[in-house]
Amino acid sequence: MTETHSKYADLESLREQAISLRREGLSLRQIRDRLKIFNNDILSRLVQGEPAPAWTKRPNAKDDLREKARELRLQGLTYDQIQLELGCPKSSISLWVRDLPKPEPRYTDEERRALMNAGLAHLRATQDLERQEIKRVARESVGPLSDRELFLTGVALYWAEGSKDKSYRRSEVLQFINSDPNVIKLYLRWLELLEVPRERMHFRVSIHESANAAEAEEFWADLARVDASTFQKATLKKHNPSTVRKNTADAYRGCLVIYVTKSADLYRRMEGAWYGIVCSADPVTPA
Repeated sequence: MTETHSKYADLESLREQAISLRREGLSLRQIRDRLKIFNNDILSRLVQGEPAPAWTKRPNAKDDLREKARELRLQGLTYDQIQLELGCPKSSISLWVRDLPKPEPRYTDEERRALMNAGLAHLRATQDLERQEIKRVARESVGPLSDRELFLTGVALYWAEGSKDKSYRRSEVLQFINSDPNVIKLYLRWLELLEVPRERMHFRVSIHESANAAEAEEFWADLARVDASTFQKATLKKHNPSTVRKNTADAYRGCLVIYVTKSADLYRRMEGAWYGIVCSADPVTPA
């Protein structure tokens, strides 16, 4: 017998012994020690195809979860429901239960839409209650305004919404325009604090040409507590066919323009107070 044949015969003999020991339930370590084979690669090839004894397998931490997932799937639960129950990734759940039949839908498409709409309605109602509560707490935290607080609030409001003097266009007069009734109420209260009589206030409506200007004048006149007949001619905004208007609801009243005559000194006082606010908030800002 040649040396090559001898080695082959020895290898086959070792394989037979290794397989026999494997089937007896020995671990790779035990086979290694029994046959004195200390090369792991050769040892693995000798027992190739022979499953490891059950007692040598380490317990898998996910075995219990896998079984539970399969049990829940057979009960008809969805992947989302199983994930919520077990806290496992849906990718793992999919691998564990993909051989099981897909459960029948619990709801029809119409029932699912109804449930979804009901859930959305409940969510929006809850969110609206939260919004209203935040607003209520904030509103009640303000309390009564002192004259100084009202004055400073009116100054900031005017600087945001009122007409301002420019170096290229001298216009030191109080002229204010806004569409929010509450803003108009606050501005009129500010003018009252400044002791501006109503006869020095000129009112005019600025509104889209397709709206009811006369009705808008009645609305603003009632809010300002003046006669609508004293209003100046309304300014009608031309319609732009390329623009889609969103302010077309019944509550649309255009804007109210309030012009105060002989108001140059009041304007200068307002502008000076505004820069006083700015400098107090940020002392490094130049006056």
